[in-house]
Amino acid sequence: MKPFLFLIASAALCLALPEEGLLLDLDAAKGLTLEDGDKVSAWENQAPAAKAKLFVKQDEGRKEKGSGRPTLRPAIPELNGKPALVFRRQELVCMDEDTFDGLITGKGHTWLAVISVFPQQDGLKDVNSFFGNLRNGAKYEGVWGCVNDDNTLWYGVRNSLTFGRFDKNNPQLLGPILETGKFHIVGGRMAAGAGTAKLELFANGANPVATAEIPVEAAANPSKMTLGQERDAIEHPGHESFDGEITRFLIWERPLTETELTNTIATLLKTYIEK
Repeated sequence: MKPFLFLIASAALCLALPEEGLLLDLDAAKGLTLEDGDKVSAWENQAPAAKAKLFVKQDEGRKEKGSGRPTLRPAIPELNGKPALVFRRQELVCMDEDTFDGLITGKGHTWLAVISVFPQQDGLKDVNSFFGNLRNGAKYEGVWGCVNDDNTLWYGVRNSLTFGRFDKNNPQLLGPILETGKFHIVGGRMAAGAGTAKLELFANGANPVATAEIPVEAAANPSKMTLGQERDAIEHPGHESFDGEITRFLIWERPLTETELTNTIATLLKTYIEK
């Protein structure tokens, strides 16, 4: 079956987002390429002048071609009628190797996601990633957002100085247990600059639920940004992936200001969750 483009145009979905440094805006109501009915083979970045345009299916490493595609769930009542992509140990990968490197090498970053979680399946203990651009090999530097097996939210940055899990070069910021069957606004922020940078984790509000410090390594070299797992893990697809739904995913290549962060989270809550 030939793929077709799924688009929903609605003024209600046009959020007033900070545009400076916006690298990624994935919106489940826009830019989806569907195959076999409701299987998502590509998700187009809606950020203005985006360099990394597409997140696409990855068949390499999978025994069954197409089994890594998430599923579109349209018109969800608890999302004020908005759609979401259902990930069940599946992933979409941006094949651009370099656009997201600066997130951890000195520019800083902010990421925000509207997600829900299901009970997590067996895999690597307490690593169920909903995004990440960890390098394939060496010390696996990059940024990742995950939940534990009990759906405890966590976020981390790996700077390439050591491999350990977890240490001062690979901190783990632990948040609350995310309630299943409910959508949440979660996010992380890393300060800009050399030396040591502050990391912050957010859950359903602009007050951090956890903080940490990390040495900034300008020579770190992350890899492909992936939705649904921690990296483009073709040697064991799905093993470190999450089970849940994503309706919006945003990344800025800078730390948002307090006002920007507060306003953006409030807008996401009003758009997707508040009745």
